[in-house]
Amino acid sequence: MENKRIIQVEEKVPFKLLVPLSIQHMFAMFGASVLVPFVFGINPAVVLFMNGIGTLLFILITKGRAPAYLGSSFAFLAPAGIVISKWGYSYALGGFVAVGFLGCILALIIYKFGSDWIDVVLPPAAMGPVVALIGLELAGSAASNAGLLDETINTKNVIVFLVTLLFAVIGSVVFRGFLSVIPILIAIIAGYVAALACGIVDFSEVAAAPLFSLPNFSAPKFKWEAIVTILPVLLVIASEHIGHQIVTGKIIGRNLLKDPGLHRSLFADNFSTMISGLIGSVPTTTYGENIGVMAMTKVYSVYVIGGAAVLSIICSFIGKMTTLINTIPGPVIGGISFLLYGMIGTSGIRILVESQVDYGKSRNMAMTSVIFVTGLSGINVQFGSIQLTGMVLACVVGMLMGLMFFVFDKLKLTNDRGEAG
Repeated sequence: MENKRIIQVEEKVPFKLLVPLSIQHMFAMFGASVLVPFVFGINPAVVLFMNGIGTLLFILITKGRAPAYLGSSFAFLAPAGIVISKWGYSYALGGFVAVGFLGCILALIIYKFGSDWIDVVLPPAAMGPVVALIGLELAGSAASNAGLLDETINTKNVIVFLVTLLFAVIGSVVFRGFLSVIPILIAIIAGYVAALACGIVDFSEVAAAPLFSLPNFSAPKFKWEAIVTILPVLLVIASEHIGHQIVTGKIIGRNLLKDPGLHRSLFADNFSTMISGLIGSVPTTTYGENIGVMAMTKVYSVYVIGGAAVLSIICSFIGKMTTLINTIPGPVIGGISFLLYGMIGTSGIRILVESQVDYGKSRNMAMTSVIFVTGLSGINVQFGSIQLTGMVLACVVGMLMGLMFFVFDKLKLTNDRGEAG
């Protein structure tokens, strides 16, 4: 992969490359993104529509300088599930609108006061493990999708999973030329063919689906209790967004928190969530799967991501196509996720290496150790109806430790010298 040509953020891609590269991004997000509307009990067509619209809005607001694909956010599942069970999906939409709006306000605060505070509250010794946890805590999800955690392991699932993972790994290392930039797409196709051969693909829903159909748009309803239930998720999505932007920045070799700026990307992310709630879709977020695709292929062009967004919008109106894509079995998604989630985790370790974090300093050792154990231990902290666990809880712990060490430095209480990095 070291010899692979990098296609930079602003670089236009020839049409013959644009289409398969864009399809690859769309497929990468699809498996996880449609899971959220399934849990909420709504048709995924409106989600595909808003994922595309949200991604285009993100590219526009960030002036085409921050490559990111917006997919469905998992952070809202627990509180939104409570709201849906009590008052219905339309009131959950109202909560999504409120969270998106307040997220935009948070972005304006960052615009006013800057983002240098991030280096204080999340120094490299904290940011590295927090970013690594974004990928590592999804490991179980990848195994679950593949059917590897079932009580009875299906041999066919294992075969499809291994074929998909094998093509993804070998493709990323061995493929050259054009094939070297679409290993994920090739792995998905190979896995799908293996799934067909094993007889685990069901086409019955495709036959019954209409050729063209409108996404199922719906309007939100607002209730103070529902909004308060969902509101704490703002902390979750803000920390997740910062982590994703830092990962992406490390991958493409730019500081996205400075240019286009955290205020722009955070505003774009939350503005998309607000619009989602207004039209009946689920909240959006920058997607780890697509960050992994960029890390593997070294194709960072916003034109490719914009192309994937347009394809997602088109798919939302084609009933049979949406249903056909939805026939991709779990073992294929699991095989791809195994590699992509791992690469996100490795990006966190890369932050530690490139920042030259000195583990001879007790503060760095303590900070990284506590964050990793917090994120992987499975412990959770409950604030009302929102549960902090995994990477989110680890991020909060890291921020508190960062502030504590900052105060210790000001009071000259620490037993080492220099900055935390």
